[in-house]
Amino acid sequence: ELVIDEPLTERGRRSRERIVDAAASLVSERGAGGVRLDQILEAAGASKSQLYHYFSDKEDLVRAVIARRVDETVHCQGPQLEKVDSLAALRCWFDWLVEQNAERDCPGCPLGTLASELSGCDEAARVDLTTGFDTWIGYLVDSLERMKLSGELDDRADPHRLGAAVFASMQGGLLLSKTYKDPQYLRDALDAAYAHLLSLRPPDSR
Repeated sequence: ELVIDEPLTERGRRSRERIVDAAASLVSERGAGGVRLDQILEAAGASKSQLYHYFSDKEDLVRAVIARRVDETVHCQGPQLEKVDSLAALRCWFDWLVEQNAERDCPGCPLGTLASELSGCDEAARVDLTTGFDTWIGYLVDSLERMKLSGELDDRADPHRLGAAVFASMQGGLLLSKTYKDPQYLRDALDAAYAHLLSLRPPDSR
């Protein structure tokens, strides 16, 4: 689990959040490697001494951006995914993902984008990103386990492998949709994952 040292005072928390806000916005626009600390300070209206009071270096600040993205992208979906206990409910979540992707003009996955850029060159960032992915996959695994316990999926279903496969389908679909600016790629990837899950229902329910 990501552990972030929070400032003790409300003023300190606001200062730190302002810096993270600016960094997150610039990283989204330019990538982590395309952003300089002086640009972040200018956008945040913060001094260099303030930045180094809360972060040891740029890599430390990037990890704070990752934590922000995990909270916005993964943890906020927890309450929604914790209610997914059937294939029909999972289908509704898939539809919601496609609708969100289309409404936002296919931005891709914020965590997936960071993983593509950082996982090969920043080990601490890679570990933080895998922690975020593990949490996201875990929500899917729990949902699939509920379906297996209820008898909607049969004994062939391995929730851990299926959860990772659904997540991989989603990430691949988001990447292709971002590249082509076409949400249909995400729809097709999720449709394929859903068709596979349907094939794992007990024979008498098909």
